[in-house]
Amino acid sequence: MTTRVAPTAPELLVTGGRVVTMNRDRDVYLDGAVAIAGGDIVEVGASDRLRARWPAVPEHDATGCVVTPGLVNTHQHLTGDPLLRSCIPDLLPPGRSIFSWSVPLHAVHTAEHDELAATVGALESLRNGVTTVIEAGSVAHPLAAAAGMEAAGVRGSVGVWGWDTPDLPYSYPAQQSLERQQEVLAALPPGGRICGWVTLVGHGLASDDLLVGAAELTRRSGARMTMHMSPTRADPDTYLERFGVRPLVHLERLGVLGEQLLIGHGVWLDDDEVDAMVRSDTAVAYCPWAYLRLGQGVTGNGRHVELARRGVRVGLGCDSVNAGDRMDILLAASLAAGLERDVRIDPTCFGAHDAFEWATIGGAAAAGLGERTGSLEAGKAADLAIFDADSFEWAPDVDPVMALVWGTDGRSVRDVFVNGDLVIAERRSTRLDEAELRERARAGAHDVLRRAGIEVPVRWPTVDAPEPTRPGR
Repeated sequence: MTTRVAPTAPELLVTGGRVVTMNRDRDVYLDGAVAIAGGDIVEVGASDRLRARWPAVPEHDATGCVVTPGLVNTHQHLTGDPLLRSCIPDLLPPGRSIFSWSVPLHAVHTAEHDELAATVGALESLRNGVTTVIEAGSVAHPLAAAAGMEAAGVRGSVGVWGWDTPDLPYSYPAQQSLERQQEVLAALPPGGRICGWVTLVGHGLASDDLLVGAAELTRRSGARMTMHMSPTRADPDTYLERFGVRPLVHLERLGVLGEQLLIGHGVWLDDDEVDAMVRSDTAVAYCPWAYLRLGQGVTGNGRHVELARRGVRVGLGCDSVNAGDRMDILLAASLAAGLERDVRIDPTCFGAHDAFEWATIGGAAAAGLGERTGSLEAGKAADLAIFDADSFEWAPDVDPVMALVWGTDGRSVRDVFVNGDLVIAERRSTRLDEAELRERARAGAHDVLRRAGIEVPVRWPTVDAPEPTRPGR
């Protein structure tokens, strides 16, 4: 990575807030400031000191706020589901939500639908303080998704799903699937605010030729790679039947695992697979709300804290809005901590500060972006979330990290900077007409359902409201 030399004089000072740096020492400034120039952080320190050093620089007032690094979401579906939130019934047997709902809905998505969905998802992420989103794979129109992310102003990655399993939409032979991956990398090269990733569906939907080719393309191009694996026992069962070993053991033998790979989920892992993750320095995205919402067995099988303690890079994700629902990494952080403490029956094993590391610097490392974002330090990108702490959930205002994880969520976010650009101000987008976007999203959702021929069932009866009584009657 090219070393960035920050300008000597900042263009803006974010002043007056409690600054949670997430630097190596985890310094927290009670009245801190962040100096920004050219999209980068110039310096972090006490407000009085930075004001004295640069007295004429404009200020963004964060008094009464908590300033943190922008949060990192390492696994988020931005196409399809953001238009169809809470539409897929939740009382379905395993697999039905995918093949009876997600597949037919994705099959009818146009590029306009994908761009609209990604815009909606990116905006929600930003409003919850998430500045980096690793998109989990666009089925058909990755560049449209990238355009939506760019319009909202988020940082992140985009990929097109690769699979070579017959009889599924957009499935192609291995070589053609790899060519589609290459097209995304060429259009969105590494290093950009929105960059292309090699993105396979994963599970049991890729041949060995496709898996090996994807890993080679990733290393050759300098890009990164992500794929889904083992959120349920279905993937281990499939690989044991086909190859006689579990998924990550097979991938290690193929040479697919490695520092460049981010596995989505990794819930059902055995000891050999954990060892393979550690040996290969493969990262994992942990999406706890999705596993509870879909009933996938994380409480009995998840080993993400163990993975982290053995050196595996772990980030948090929110998955899709019909699984993880809200794109709020603070909710994922509190759940991750609570699950570990409860499963181990040990409140000393994992806490708010551990979970917040996964939400920031740990998530950035898992995504291969630890040198660029995830902490507030000189030379890194000016990705900041500013939380309004003037409400009851922040009292008595002692430890901001405890409040962030246990006491609040993304709804406390007031302002957000990405690469030095103010993209959320006073809880509203500076780039998008939110009312107009909301209407387009509603219309787009109905259009997708109509095209797919799907009627969303309503479980409880809907009763028409009575007409209002007219005056004098």
